[in-house]
Amino acid sequence: MAYEFSLPGHTIVGDNALEDSEKLIKTFGKKAFIVSGKNVTKMGTVKILTDSLGKWGINFEVFNDIIGEPTDDMIESGVKAYKNSECDFCIALGGGSPLDSGKAIVAMTKLEGVISDYMGVTIEGDFPPLVLIPTTAGTGSEATKFTIITDSKKNIKMLLKGETLLPKLAIIDSKFSMTTPKSVTAATGMDALTHAVEAYTSRKANPLTDTFALSAIKRIFAYLPLVYKNGEDKKAREEMALAAYEAGVCINNSSVTLVHGMSRPVGAMFHVAHGISNAILIKECLSYVLDGSYERFGKIGRIINAADNTSSDKEAAEAFLEKLTSLCSICEIPTLKEYGINKEEFDVLVDKMAQDAIDSGSPSNTIKSITKQDLVTIYNKLW
Repeated sequence: MAYEFSLPGHTIVGDNALEDSEKLIKTFGKKAFIVSGKNVTKMGTVKILTDSLGKWGINFEVFNDIIGEPTDDMIESGVKAYKNSECDFCIALGGGSPLDSGKAIVAMTKLEGVISDYMGVTIEGDFPPLVLIPTTAGTGSEATKFTIITDSKKNIKMLLKGETLLPKLAIIDSKFSMTTPKSVTAATGMDALTHAVEAYTSRKANPLTDTFALSAIKRIFAYLPLVYKNGEDKKAREEMALAAYEAGVCINNSSVTLVHGMSRPVGAMFHVAHGISNAILIKECLSYVLDGSYERFGKIGRIINAADNTSSDKEAAEAFLEKLTSLCSICEIPTLKEYGINKEEFDVLVDKMAQDAIDSGSPSNTIKSITKQDLVTIYNKLW
């Protein structure tokens, strides 16, 4: 069976990746619309970018009104600002939220209607060039054709997609992630791990995504504990930036599965950050589907040295789960209760969340057949 494999137009990785992108960025236009958030601006990261653009003779307009995870309202005001500023192209700098927002904003500068009109359809069009620069190692948004925007009227997280949402250029330089706070390092690192494990155990997995997925998983198990303990560990930051990109490439081509499907409704209903809701769910979700492919989960167990070739696939798969549990504990991942979610409120919404998860389509990619009732069971196990 044939399969497609898509990537950003260009990717520049490593020290001075921004500086090395000058020639390419100059081909995109004379004025850049910079999408970012308040924290990234406050930390001086936006200034690193605007200083470079100034040196290169490129004008810019900064839009840093992405507060938390992006909503349809934020996108609308971004589109308005883009059109008013008469920019030629967009550079989004930050974590997953600004990057996802950049994709949605460039698309909506050309598309009719409102962004929620595009849920469930493939987004197509000729949009302004997009440059994505991640400042966290996790969402992998810089490598994907997906964007997640909250529909504030229906209170659901919309997964929007289309090849035209892939950036013309992704810039991966770990210097932009050196100041990431500990809690964000954990949440985004666990998000990247979830991407890689889900992509490897997805029905849509293929030989190319397998290569990227196993490489990302190996890096994350080795370097996430180190970078969580010491945020200034440059080597660990570099490895995590690479792993996040690899994991993004994976989900772009073989999709996410059960964990993401169940995580989005938790995020939408209880305003839990995406990486954290994945991390809270990952162990219960994966233990539920482990018998869908002991062989695949066992391979992960061996690649992270939790098991060796003398172990059976089932033993190696279970060893992977044990090591995953201990990684969650090293990264101090809270339970739903510790996060401050009320059990009664949660119980009332379980049925709706299970339905929203099924409707997203992600659980159907899981290597084991999953029903809505299975999701209800897993949600209830979180307590």
